[in-house]
Amino acid sequence: MTEAATKTGKQGERRVLSDKDEVKAAVIDATANATRTLAILTPDLEPEIYDQTDFLDVLKRFVLARSFARVRVLITQPSRSLTTGNQFVAMAHRLNSYIELRHLKPEIGKREDAFFIADEKAVVYRAHADSWDGMSDPCEPAVARYYLEAFEQLWQACATEAELRRNMF
Repeated sequence: MTEAATKTGKQGERRVLSDKDEVKAAVIDATANATRTLAILTPDLEPEIYDQTDFLDVLKRFVLARSFARVRVLITQPSRSLTTGNQFVAMAHRLNSYIELRHLKPEIGKREDAFFIADEKAVVYRAHADSWDGMSDPCEPAVARYYLEAFEQLWQACATEAELRRNMF
């Protein structure tokens, strides 16, 4: 996805993703072009994507440049992110008025997918979180809204993960 193509936000720029570098690049691109909100569903704050300096730098610029920025992260397997440590958790602790972490309660069920939604239009989606195969599109509002609605339902049903807030790695 070129920067110019992403900024135009034209539909039909869907890309097939097949490795972690493509997924990471799509997430960074979506974050760099976001203006208001990010919603992330991830099994364990995937360190290959979210614990990387290039992503964290873009994320930090996103939240600090906008007083109204909001980043919500729903973690489906929080014990893995707590045991391995993650710079994203530390950033969330420091910037807690912008970044909120919650974990998926076991009684809600298990999610196999992983996704990243920016501004209710950009989407990076993987049907199986244990695989890098997926798709991204900088402007696919219908698809983004579909996954954002699922995210909202899960978000409302989950309490804030206090342990993630307390632990600074």
